[in-house]
Amino acid sequence: MGFVVLGFVTLRHKSRLKNALSSAFFNHPSILRSLNWNDNPEKPCYNRASLFDFNRHQPLKGGLLTNIYDISKLAGVSIATVSRVLNGSDKVSETTRQKVLDVMEQNGYTPNAFARGLGLNTMRTVGILCADSSDIYLARVIYWLERELWKNSYASMLCCTGYKLEEKEKYLQLLLSRNVDALILAGSQFIEEKDEDNAYLYDAAKKVPVFLLNGVLAGSGAYSVVCDDALAVKEMTDELLELGCKRPIFLYRSLSYSGKQKLSGFCRALSEHTLKEHTSQENTLADIPAGHETPEERSFLCPAGIPETAQFLRDLEARGVSFDACLSTDDELAAGAVKYALNAGKRIPEDIQITGYNNSLLSICSTPEITTADNRVEFLCTTAVSLLMQVLEGKDVPERTMYSANLIRRATTKSRK
Repeated sequence: MGFVVLGFVTLRHKSRLKNALSSAFFNHPSILRSLNWNDNPEKPCYNRASLFDFNRHQPLKGGLLTNIYDISKLAGVSIATVSRVLNGSDKVSETTRQKVLDVMEQNGYTPNAFARGLGLNTMRTVGILCADSSDIYLARVIYWLERELWKNSYASMLCCTGYKLEEKEKYLQLLLSRNVDALILAGSQFIEEKDEDNAYLYDAAKKVPVFLLNGVLAGSGAYSVVCDDALAVKEMTDELLELGCKRPIFLYRSLSYSGKQKLSGFCRALSEHTLKEHTSQENTLADIPAGHETPEERSFLCPAGIPETAQFLRDLEARGVSFDACLSTDDELAAGAVKYALNAGKRIPEDIQITGYNNSLLSICSTPEITTADNRVEFLCTTAVSLLMQVLEGKDVPERTMYSANLIRRATTKSRK
């Protein structure tokens, strides 16, 4: 624990301050000793601020008021020279630069980021927006973003916005007011259905580089790094159908950009498979029976946790919806499907096959372990930060970068022969 004592304290005010501190800190002798009271009436008792660590009872090196002015006096150079050293200017001799740096090190001086920003026109800070940092997927994204930015000597400012548009906009404006060098929006929840609701993103992209992770906003000027979710889900659906699945269903949480892509992959696979079945009998698309279920009718919105998803599937079955496979937009929904199957006495994968998405810890903590798609969070974040650094250096980079996920086959799906 530390406290700061500021300014000059003359003998006239010393007694009053000493009594106040004694009362506030319960007459802790080590605290009063560390203040170094001076009984000489001709001198101020303490003439600069210091930071005290009461675990050690000693003033720490580099008081809070150690600033660029103090460094210039101690080094015997002008304030402008110290500023040039801080800003990496080549207009300072190596001898002078080293002298200033030595004084900074001896006094434990850390340059203020805002002060440096005034000289460099950069805060070397990137704002990160995410809807919910408790989300397993987003927590991993935040970890890798912060790590990669730090490697590139950039600090991070994180805002957890929730899912309401007005909150997203408010937090984005807050970060812009802090003069961040760029913005990274983690997750696809920032792309709104109505284009006019995305106006704040269009405006932000005109001021600083904006990177969308797993989101695309065409024509906004924002950069996107996205996983090809549609392809990954299509490949998983194709594989289940090839393994004998007849009645798959698809669970999704929302119609965010990523949610739409995953849903489109499922629908495309199902449509192609249905068409292939009927055309193999020398029929055409028009010959498919009118009562045949569409892929959309096999897709269900389920914005719930594990126990709620299990209950949702029980209710679905009670309504007469039969299914022998459950594909999901994330591993939590898939874990709920596993819970449903085990409680219902269904064998996995013989009676029901289950897939998740994200390759999170949930997929391997589940028993049996869940087949999933690895959307390669580390690659997503390192790529985004690498591209951002290039943009900040004035280089041209593509507005959209897309990569593919890896299918991780585990115990909730049948083995391919």
